[in-house]
Amino acid sequence: MAGVGQLRGETMRLILLGPPGVGKGTQAQFLMDRLGAIQLSTGDLLRAAVREGTELGKDAKRYMDAGELVPDDVILGLIGEKMTELKDQAVIFDGFPRTVAQAEGLDKLMGELGQEINNALELVVDDQVVIDRLSSRRSCPQCGAVFNLISAPPKVENVCDTCGHVGLIQRDDDKPDVIANRLRVYHEQTAPVADYYRGKGNLVQTDGLGTVDEVRGRVFEALSL
Repeated sequence: MAGVGQLRGETMRLILLGPPGVGKGTQAQFLMDRLGAIQLSTGDLLRAAVREGTELGKDAKRYMDAGELVPDDVILGLIGEKMTELKDQAVIFDGFPRTVAQAEGLDKLMGELGQEINNALELVVDDQVVIDRLSSRRSCPQCGAVFNLISAPPKVENVCDTCGHVGLIQRDDDKPDVIANRLRVYHEQTAPVADYYRGKGNLVQTDGLGTVDEVRGRVFEALSL
């Protein structure tokens, strides 16, 4: 499976998959540097469209103000506008697609633009690894710095390295029961996206366990970079 995307076109358009806390954001940064890619976040696109008051932004704002999920067609419209603007720029999709329906919609959109998804890269780890990793995070309530008690603890226990504030906290979404629920939602809604791309023959999987550099090496090898 390694390097499938490199055989399908000169411009890499990559989807990162994997459970919360697996390290997609970190690996995305390495890939951006290596590929000269833009990280395309649907959250960023939504906020920019609302801020600029575009027609799609106005549509999105109505749903957001009502506390409802923005429909797929609005999100795909925003992605279509951005992909048209980016043209031959390498792109890494961040946080999208989250469902098979979104993946199908994205494929249709890319076809209309004369583009294609080269690879979907899935970082794979056991659920317990995610729970242990995320539940070990602590945040500074004053400056927002984040530490991990296992892999990157503060230099002085319970003291922020950045601003010196005493009293690091565990955010609600980093508590084990909340993480377990996030994983349940992931397995129900997003994990089937990997099967969708496997069926299309462009899913690449690699082990997400290990140091940041070890995972980076496996990611680059899987994509023949």
